[in-house]
Formats: sequence, structure tokens, C-alpha cells
Amino acid sequence: MKRILFKFIVVSAMLLAILPVGAAGKTGTVNLNVVLKTDVTAEVLKVLKGHGTVLTVFEELDALTMKVRADKVSAIAALPFVESVGEDAERNGAPIDTVGLTDFSGGYGTWNLDVINVTNPGPNNRTVAYDGTGVYVAVLDTGLHDSWRKYFPQERIAVEYAASFGGGAGLAGTVSFQPNKWEHDQNGHGTHVTSTILGYNLRGTPINGVAPNVTIIPVKVLNQNGSGWSSVISMGITYIANLKKGVLKDYPVVINMSLGGSALDPIEKEAIDYAIEAGVIIVASAGNNGDRGMGYPGAYEPVISVAASGWIGEWYPGIGGSWWNSLNVSEPTSISQMYITEFSSRAKEGQDLDVAAPGSWIVGPYQVNSGNRTSFYFLGGTSMAAPHVAGIVALMAQKYPALTPLQAETILQDAAIPMEAGSRNVFQPNGTVKTITWGADATGHGLITADAALGLTP
Repeated sequence: MKRILFKFIVVSAMLLAILPVGAAGKTGTVNLNVVLKTDVTAEVLKVLKGHGTVLTVFEELDALTMKVRADKVSAIAALPFVESVGEDAERNGAPIDTVGLTDFSGGYGTWNLDVINVTNPGPNNRTVAYDGTGVYVAVLDTGLHDSWRKYFPQERIAVEYAASFGGGAGLAGTVSFQPNKWEHDQNGHGTHVTSTILGYNLRGTPINGVAPNVTIIPVKVLNQNGSGWSSVISMGITYIANLKKGVLKDYPVVINMSLGGSALDPIEKEAIDYAIEAGVIIVASAGNNGDRGMGYPGAYEPVISVAASGWIGEWYPGIGGSWWNSLNVSEPTSISQMYITEFSSRAKEGQDLDVAAPGSWIVGPYQVNSGNRTSFYFLGGTSMAAPHVAGIVALMAQKYPALTPLQAETILQDAAIPMEAGSRNVFQPNGTVKTITWGADATGHGLITADAALGLTP
């Protein structure tokens, strides 16, 4: 339920399970993602067109999408040049007056930034020596609001690289490029995620970010409802990988994906592997499915996955609505003050959960329509936890620009504060106290903090 300023919304980036390819009794047509063992040649395309319609070709990935009859899927999978097939998987997750500052590094600290040891409460209280300068972070999400220039400094958004991709199984299967749609989002998810990394303008008051001097590349891969398809996300990942291989070859590049679904799609896997091979560091949310398990791509081992943690100081009695930017988290960060949210996905067998970061009651800009008016909400979800880690990785990459994806993941795991199974009594907005409990499958390697990760970075 959406409410006015500073009321809680849990935004889930995860979706219900999809039917497996070739599911018994399935009829009609399906949108199929096909990964090849060879290049996409004219001969290969001729054979595949004999089984259905070829829609979009991913040259870099040796992959393509097709629309085929359900009874043709097995025959396509059996072709000698086909490596894997899968149905396109569902995924969730105008210039105006501008912000006067170029960054929010001197802005107010908030509880979540205090937890990860980036700031203390109050203005001009950054506690780390890095701010993300020289690092690009691609936010693959719903894009940005029309009013993004009221929230973020123009200098921090790489409009020259911003992009939007649409289509997928929901629109006849073809993946298309959609110029300028990235800055006309009506969902709000991508703007809120970006605000955690950069910071934001809260009606004239600068709020700090994890890495306020990074350069954000907005890539819209989810529609106005906050959902999309793995083929579209794969195109977005490939687009960023190609930037890293080309014009951004001399800069560290990080991807944040606060989105996911129930299974890893073949093309999505190829796109992630392609990007990681190019040197792109990928961070993704673990999912909001609780005991039902993690979502993908977060659960895929090479991706840095993030669970959602909270703080027992939330809604502390007598503080009112200002606790989020006025209460001081104990130093050093104490696990006894932290908990894992009930919605945060637990890792099942074969799933890889890396670290936890704040993902409960995170304040940021959030609108559900176009226009000049600004609004702000508390949002909760692993979607909110992931950009904390993407920002920390940007700080690490600023310190050590040669940082590789494997190094980043290893450092984060080693630097995390171990978090055992447990329970905490947590204040609620209505004044009650709720006991929240979690198991060892919910924490990964533990709670990550920026200072610890930077301490292990070369």
C-alpha cells in the first residue's frame, strides 16, 4: 500500500515461478531463448527458421530469441549446434529545473549509511576517504523519473550512455532499443535505487550517498509496471559490457540489478559471463521471497548477491519521523544491533548468497507518475540493499581501478561481519515491538561495511 511521505512500502523485485520449457501439456507458442555452441551463421539461421521465427540475434553471445510452437522446443534443443534453450523469463524489480550541487558528499548522513560506515548523522560527516570518483555504475532498472534533475546533479548522470530496451516475451519476443524512454519512468523503482548510490536532494537538503561522485548510467530494462523479461535484461547487460570493452575500457564499471526471477535464463547467463569476462562487476538483489529461496540472476555464483538487513533503532520511541537521519548507530557496527528482514530471500541448495546490507526503511525519491512534483518514501526490499553494495564496490574500484569481479566478491566475503542465526526485537511504526527471526541461510558471509571492504582492497 502506497502512502504519503515516509510511509513504508516493500518493493519486491522477484516473481512467481515460470513454467519450464516443454512443460507437459503446454500448447500454443512460446518465446524461446537459444544459446549456440557456434557463431550465428546464415546456415544456422536457416535451420532454426525451419522450426519457428527468429526474432532478436545477440551476436556477442552467440544467442538469439525465437517464437516457436511448444511442440518444437525439444527438436530445437536437440540440434547439434544448440547449447541450451529456455523460455524468456519474467523479471521484476523531461528536463526541468536542476539541482545546484554537483555531488552530495557533504550531505546529511542516514542510518543506513551509518551502518555501513560511510557517514555519521548530520551534514559533512563522511567517514571514508573515497567517494566513487572515476567509476561508472550502470543501474539496470526502470530508468529515471522525468524529474530526475530535481533529485540528482546532472553531472552525475551519464546521459550520453543512458539507454532503454524493451520488448521480450511480453511484446512478441523482439528486443528493441527505445531512445530517451529511460528518463520517462513512471514506476519509481530505478530512481530510488539510484538515490542510495548517489544521494539526493530532499527539498533543498542534500542527503549523502554511498558513492556520491560516481557516474550513473541509467539503463531501462523494466517496464512502467516494474517488470520485464530476461532477454531484455540480457541486452542491457551486453550493452554495458560493450561500453566497458570500448569507450569505458579505462574506467571501472559496476552493474546494479535490483531485480530477479525464479530461474537463470540461458541468454542471461551468457550475458553475465560476457560482462564479467570484460571486467564488469555485477551486483544483484537476493530477492524478496523469504524461505522460498533466492531469485536470479542474484543466485548465480559469479554475481555478488545481497540480502536485506535492518537496524533495531528503527522507529525508536520518542524520536518520531527523524530517527532515520538523527540517531547514531553504535560504533563499531555491532551485529547485536542488526537483523535480517523477514522478506529477504534465504539461500537454497545450489544458490549463492554473498553478503547483507541495509534494505529496511530506506528513504529516497519515489513517484508513481510523470511531472514536476517530487515525493519521497521509505522503501524496503533487497532492491534497496543491492545499491549499498554496488556503491561500496565503486569505492573499492576508485581505490584500486584494476579491481576484478572475482577480487571484489572475495574481498566483500572476507570483509563481512559474520552474522549467525538469531532474532531481534524491533520497533514498528505503530509503536509495537516485533520479534524477527532468521536462520544461517539468510545472511551469506555477513553484514558488509565500506571501511572493512576498503581495508582489504589493495
